[in-house]
Amino acid sequence: MNNSQQRGSDRSTDADRPQARGTDRSVARRAELIAIGRKLFADTSYDALSMDDIARQARVAKGLIYYYFKSKRGYYLAIIEDSVADLVQRAAGDTELPPVERVHRTIEGYLRYAEHHQAAYRTIVSGGVGFDAEVHAIRDGVREAMVGTIADGAYGRRAIPALARTALLGWLCSVEGITLDWIGRRDGAGERELPRDTVRELLVRTLRETLNVIEEFEPACPAPPP
Repeated sequence: MNNSQQRGSDRSTDADRPQARGTDRSVARRAELIAIGRKLFADTSYDALSMDDIARQARVAKGLIYYYFKSKRGYYLAIIEDSVADLVQRAAGDTELPPVERVHRTIEGYLRYAEHHQAAYRTIVSGGVGFDAEVHAIRDGVREAMVGTIADGAYGRRAIPALARTALLGWLCSVEGITLDWIGRRDGAGERELPRDTVRELLVRTLRETLNVIEEFEPACPAPPP
C-alpha cells in the first residue's frame, strides 16, 4: 500500500470517530454538546433520535454537531466514551476508604449510574447498535477498569493472577445481567421491584463468595476479612 492509499484508509477508518478541536472555547463547546447529548440519550435509544431531532432539542444548528463530531455515530461514540469515563470515575472513587467499604461504594456507584443513565448503561453493556466493534471495545475497557478497581479494593493491587481476573470478570458479567434486569422491572405501582440497597447487598454477597473461591484456587489472593 502506498502513502496516499494509507492516508485514504486512515481517513475512512477514522471518519466517524469524535474529533477534538484545539481552542479552549471549542473544547468547552464540544463538552457542552456532549453534556446535552447525554441528557438526550439518557433514556432514548440511538435509532429513536435523528440528527434533526438532536439539533432541535439541543437548540443548535445541525451543522455544529457535524463540525465537532462528523456524524451522528461520531456524536454517539463521544457521548458513550464520556459516559464510560463517568461510570469508571464514580466506581473507582474514595480510594482512601478501607477495602471492604470501598467495594461497597464501588458497587453502589455502579448501580446509581445504571439507575440514572439507563439507555447509556444498556448501550455500554450490550455493545451498541448491532455489532459495533468500537462500542464493544469501550465496554471491554469498562470491564477491565471495574475488575481492576475490585481487585485493588480486595487485594490492594490491580495485577492479579489470570484465574482471579477470570473469576472477577465472571462476577462482573453477572452484575451486568442483574443490573439490566433490575433497572427494567417495575411493580404494579410503577416502583422498582427491588430497592437499590437490596441489589447492592446481593452483589456484595456474591462477590464475597467469588473471592472465597478465588482463594481456594489462588492462595496468593486471600479473601479480605468479611
